[in-house]
Amino acid sequence: MKTILVLNAGSSSLKFALYPLDANTPERIAPSPVISGQYEGIGTEAPQFSAKTSDGRKFKETVTLDGDQSEQHRSALSHLFNWLNTIDPNLDIAAAGHRVVHGGEKYSAPLRLTPENMKELEAFIPLAPLHQPHNLRAVEAVRALLPAIGQVGCFDTAFHRTQSPLAQAYAIPRALTQEGVKGYGFHGLSYDYVSRQLPEIIGKDKADGAVIIAHLGNGASMCALRNGKSVTTTMGFTAVDGLMMGTRCGIIDPGVLLYLMERKNMDAAAITKLLYKESGLLGVSGISQDMRDLLESDAPEAREAVDLFCYRIARSIGSLAAAVQGLDALIFTGGIGEHAPVIRQKVVQLVGWLGLELDERANEAHASRIDTSSSRVAIAVVPTNEERMIARYTAETLGL
Repeated sequence: MKTILVLNAGSSSLKFALYPLDANTPERIAPSPVISGQYEGIGTEAPQFSAKTSDGRKFKETVTLDGDQSEQHRSALSHLFNWLNTIDPNLDIAAAGHRVVHGGEKYSAPLRLTPENMKELEAFIPLAPLHQPHNLRAVEAVRALLPAIGQVGCFDTAFHRTQSPLAQAYAIPRALTQEGVKGYGFHGLSYDYVSRQLPEIIGKDKADGAVIIAHLGNGASMCALRNGKSVTTTMGFTAVDGLMMGTRCGIIDPGVLLYLMERKNMDAAAITKLLYKESGLLGVSGISQDMRDLLESDAPEAREAVDLFCYRIARSIGSLAAAVQGLDALIFTGGIGEHAPVIRQKVVQLVGWLGLELDERANEAHASRIDTSSSRVAIAVVPTNEERMIARYTAETLGL
């Protein structure tokens, strides 16, 4: 069985999925992976490996990974390839597709990875220091272990390269803008996948109109589209901008950061930790970054965190609707967007003045269409699938 290995490497994690090639589908990729799983706790004393197969088998174990944290992605992949041989010796990895967070201004499409363009991608590390190094480390690890296979980088920023320079610009000195300090946007693979599903779900006319997709999860953002193309998005130069998230603050007055430096003597490392790891739902509630925990809690701090999360979303919908000059459809996706009907209900209630009417029963049932027949704006829930998008792009790029 020829498969495409999809990898999403983080600093302490490595997610994987193997999608069979399938000539009977338009995308030439099977609808679901034959095996998927992850390594968690890379760099700790007891990394965990878990996996599941398409026939329902589940696996979980503590593994030993060699080297320091920077070397353990390769050790994890070595373990994975050996494990796959024991599970199914007939599996054939024909190619590898990687989620690479940043493609800069240059890359607006998936890229066959070579030693030469890898050097270019390393130059974007300062733009995404918490993600890019680990994404590229996985590419090097695969090259060392399976040197014969082709590899493709799929960029989280690429979908947003259709935005105008005006939509990407900050009101800062032009020299900084020319250096690359501008809004790039992220979650592009998710928006790309979801936007391709919309004609079937809400009809081509609305799908080609003014659409806002809300990717709500531990990381959260929204994107405004017209004709299926990104017009603007809430994330900007980094993935900490825009909406309130699990542990990230989202939009914040830059003066707050100056205050923290001047009055609290916080350096860049301390501020980074505060903005990325200690804020958001966790910071406001003081309880958890997990929306499920907060919705189950009776604590007023939990309710405040949920209300602020929804308020920020509603306020951003108004801004995005202005940028895209209308609103024909609001789409929910991501872990929270797909599984938390109370969040969808709160958000729709806050932006009802735009012509949205929610079908409460359909919303509670997690139906794909959750608007009433009289709603001027279509409202839908569309599960995202970034991994399949990467597999599809890999097959297309390599001509498999």
